[in-house]
Amino acid sequence: MRYTAAVNPITPETFRAQLATLTGQLAGRPLDAVLDAWLNAEHGSASDTYRALRSACQAGVEQGWLCNREGGGIRYGRIFKPADDLHGFSVDVVDMADIAGPHHAHPQGEIDLVMPIEGDATFDSRPAGWVVYGPGSAHRPTVRNGRAYVLYLLPQGQIQFT
Repeated sequence: MRYTAAVNPITPETFRAQLATLTGQLAGRPLDAVLDAWLNAEHGSASDTYRALRSACQAGVEQGWLCNREGGGIRYGRIFKPADDLHGFSVDVVDMADIAGPHHAHPQGEIDLVMPIEGDATFDSRPAGWVVYGPGSAHRPTVRNGRAYVLYLLPQGQIQFT
C-alpha cells in the first residue's frame, strides 16, 4: 500500500492510522537486514510513506504532541504504547541534534525511521531512511552533521537502558 500526503490536519489519531497501516506490513517479519533493505526499497526516503511520516512528525512536534519531553539535550516522547492496532509495536519519536543518546539494548529489536531536518544529519552513520536492529542488539543512538527526527518502533515496547 502506498501513502499519500495528508489533506486533513495531522492529529495523533491520523498519525496512528498511518503507523497502523505500516506496522501491518511489518507484523511477524524478522527484524534483520532483509527487513532493513525491504523498508528502504518500499518505504525509503524518496517514497510517499516517508514524506507522509516526516510531515506528520514535523506537525506533531510543532503542535506539541510529539517530542514533548526533554532530557540531556534530546526532545523525546512515547506517543503510543504497544497495541493490537499497531501490531504490538510502541511508537517513540525523538528530536536530536549532533548528540549521542543513552546506551540501550533492544530485547526484540528496533526499527527506526531517520528523518533529517537540518544539515546532512545521520543517525548511527545512516542517512535518511530506515535502520533495523535485530533482537539482542544495543547501541548509543547518535545523530551527527545536523538535526533529525527519529521514529522508533519497538516490538512490545521493549527497551533496556544500560
